[in-house]
Amino acid sequence: MILIVVEHANGKVSKSTWEIVTASRELAHQKGGDTSITALVLGGGEGSNIAPIAAEIARATDQVLVADLPALAQYDPELWSAAVAQIATEGEASVILIGASRSGREYSPRVAIKLDAPLLEDVISLKASSDTLTAQRYTYLARVTETIEATSPIAVVTIKPGIYTPATPRTESAEQFDVDLNLPTPRLKVTGKNIERSSRVGLTEADIVVSGGRGVGSAEGFTQYVEALADHLGAAVGATRAIVDAGWRPYAEQVGQTGKTVQPKTYIAIGISGAVQHLSGMNKSKTIVAINRDAEAPIFKIADYGIVGDVSQLVPAILTELKK
Repeated sequence: MILIVVEHANGKVSKSTWEIVTASRELAHQKGGDTSITALVLGGGEGSNIAPIAAEIARATDQVLVADLPALAQYDPELWSAAVAQIATEGEASVILIGASRSGREYSPRVAIKLDAPLLEDVISLKASSDTLTAQRYTYLARVTETIEATSPIAVVTIKPGIYTPATPRTESAEQFDVDLNLPTPRLKVTGKNIERSSRVGLTEADIVVSGGRGVGSAEGFTQYVEALADHLGAAVGATRAIVDAGWRPYAEQVGQTGKTVQPKTYIAIGISGAVQHLSGMNKSKTIVAINRDAEAPIFKIADYGIVGDVSQLVPAILTELKK
């Protein structure tokens, strides 16, 4: 059995989970035989919206296990890891697939420890042959592709977002089962939660990302150029670390080594010189468009299209043409 841990928000299955479904289908095909794909949905409590999530993912897997418990209403790495380890053990899973999100990176090592299993992190490809699981991942700021192997009856794998093509749901639905869990006593108590409200699509979900760097000149310039273009294109907004450190934009928008990794269909870099730390978070985008006044800026070395010129003149001109 291949076990998928479903990530969800606002009553919907995340894009990264649909990508994991694709990875699981490829892996199941390689393993052959009667290898099944099982989805585990964790959540619950008052006002739980687990039911539509389970129904959605049931159109992509062979069966769905639902843990609708008040204790799982808030994410807790100790409870999540205990739940996943228990289900993996009871179902005799050979591979556990988890999204390499912030939470996934946090609790997946705990799952591996509980199962005494190897952990393959930030994987970009998977291959199964006999008792060996071979994976690839980026290293050295995504400049090198590393090949790693797990020779074990069971392995825990986190899948890097944006690598696999999201799976297409089927018309038929798999059977759903409620599960009982032996969860430890929580040691973490959530006393408050702030949710950022935005009408824009999230960075990791977007097909188009418009990002800004120091070259936009100021916080006002960022709004005038980057946000305006993003709004017109229906794109997500990204920023470099320098912009975030200056307080112009929130950390949630940071793209790069210490921020988010994105792989949209189109990445538009405005006033970004192209420090290696930033490039490591976006250099796998399908099409990269760069606008910068410095013709020698490193960003142009990886850009598919480059425009050399003043951001304050070029972006308004582009907006004028788009509005036509």
